[in-house]
Amino acid sequence: MSSIFFLIVIIFSAIIHEYSHAAMADYLGDPTAKNAGRLTLNPLAHLDFFGTILMPLFLLFVSGGSFLFAYAKPVPFNPYNLRNRKYGGACVALAGPFSNLSVALIFGLLIRFFPLGILADVLSIVIYANLLLAVFNLVPIPPLDGSHILMALLPEKTIKAKIFLVAYGPFLLLMFIFFGFNLIRPIIFWLYQLITGSPLI
Repeated sequence: MSSIFFLIVIIFSAIIHEYSHAAMADYLGDPTAKNAGRLTLNPLAHLDFFGTILMPLFLLFVSGGSFLFAYAKPVPFNPYNLRNRKYGGACVALAGPFSNLSVALIFGLLIRFFPLGILADVLSIVIYANLLLAVFNLVPIPPLDGSHILMALLPEKTIKAKIFLVAYGPFLLLMFIFFGFNLIRPIIFWLYQLITGSPLI
């Protein structure tokens, strides 16, 4: 039951994530996502058949419920429409993880300062799911948000490194999911304890 609830939380958190990308792009001058009907919290506008349905069900079956992940349909945006060409794309990318961190912070502070009883167990799943989305998406591997932030910060002379990352991004991401995912678990656990004041059990 907890696995199904976690999956539902991940899906809706991913929708908030993508909506935030769209909202930031629109704020910075690019209406592409808005014109595509993505500046909305309506789940139907963001669902991706593979990332939101097939992949999480497959992971649920293969891992026996021990590992679940899902993502929504990526938001389209045109970097040439942004008022700040150099760092606008990084701001759009950062908006997604920032929204998930904000959700985790709001519910985490509720757990920290109010006696919620059994509701705290429910909210802890929401917090963990959003921290997972935030930290994972900040990994600087294409097509994750962290790669867009890295691209904006790297100097122009590193163009070969940028081309390499884009070309081999999917492969590198797959390797990271299978062999490097445990590297970000301590960060997620640390953030959880920092926000809630108690360790993640």
